[in-house]
Amino acid sequence: MSGQTAPWLTIIGIGEDGFSGLSETAKSALSAASCIYGGARHLELLQDGAKNISCEMKAWPSPLSKGIEELAANRGQNTVVLATGDPQWFGIGATLHRQFSAEEIEVIPHLSAFSLAASRLGWPLQSVETLSLHGRPLDTLRGFLYPGARIIALTSNGAAPGEIADLLADEGYGASTLKILEHLGGPQENVISCEAEEYSDQAAELNTIAIEAKPIPNTPVLSRTPGLPDSAFRHDGKMTKQEVRAVTLAKLAPIPGQLLWDIGAGSGSIGIEWLRAAKDTKALAIEPLEKRHVFIRGNAAALGTPTLQLIEGKVPEALDNLPQPNAIFVGGGLTSKGILKTCFEALPSGGRLVANAVTLEGEQVLVEGWKKYGGDLSRIAISRADPIGGLTGWRPLMPVTQWSLVKS
Repeated sequence: MSGQTAPWLTIIGIGEDGFSGLSETAKSALSAASCIYGGARHLELLQDGAKNISCEMKAWPSPLSKGIEELAANRGQNTVVLATGDPQWFGIGATLHRQFSAEEIEVIPHLSAFSLAASRLGWPLQSVETLSLHGRPLDTLRGFLYPGARIIALTSNGAAPGEIADLLADEGYGASTLKILEHLGGPQENVISCEAEEYSDQAAELNTIAIEAKPIPNTPVLSRTPGLPDSAFRHDGKMTKQEVRAVTLAKLAPIPGQLLWDIGAGSGSIGIEWLRAAKDTKALAIEPLEKRHVFIRGNAAALGTPTLQLIEGKVPEALDNLPQPNAIFVGGGLTSKGILKTCFEALPSGGRLVANAVTLEGEQVLVEGWKKYGGDLSRIAISRADPIGGLTGWRPLMPVTQWSLVKS
């Protein structure tokens, strides 16, 4: 196509089989390169074919951003970047595509660790939960556990399998089958298989974990559908209750990749359920009370959403300079001056705003917002069965007034 930029940056996936496992296209790109970047392990894997490579080979500097600056400075020169397996699957490919246009880049993938692991186990990859725990909190795994789940995870080092085994036992999944696949696709490939609660070894530094989740009896099963039991959260009594939370999340409508502001986060329950409900979502928990910060951090880790970001401060000041949200929940701070106006103006077209009130003062703010901006105003009344002497009756929770809208 006329005017289209020719690719000058080639990202090549490499496996444990090294240079010999590369395609002829990849080998040709290496031969034509003016410079090759990669991690120390990637460059070592090339040694068998080094006689065919005459250009400079550089290990990535620290921080990685320095290396990306070097790439940008040499834009237009034939450059190769080495990556593990498939560069577009939890690899450097995504990082480089944020810096350079797709027309400047050619990607030559190798088999990913996920594909290799699934082939060894006989698992249909489309039915497997695939995640990276490499350089990421292990607590993320907690959000993917359910009876019968099949999980393949990338790890950071040889200690990770033991830490994962401990986490599984802590969650009531110690009976799960754990497979540690070491050096997949290379001459040192090895598979260790055991129950999670029995594992007490040190694995090879390069390993991939496969888990077939099996809970012990009476282990609570936590769905990713919004409306977790109140008992799933540590809190001080000030939290959005289960039934109201489910209605609130339905109005917030979690969509993959979108950002939520959870204002007056309390225990963090709304932000946490938002993160659990859709892939790659983000959430900011804005909470002024220090005693609740411990609840938010603890609940986020325990429920598999360690990416929940805590913003400590009062509204509206705490909202200054935050990234634009796709949805906002106001569960506290309704009587702060101009809070609804600030939230409405922060939203893009199509953004969702949901605010709940249990006090007359808060309800008055919502009525005024409804009259000014439109949307829907409703009252949610929940009663739960409770013992009354030797009998049973309905014990009402405080009614909640809810205002919601989608910005046009």
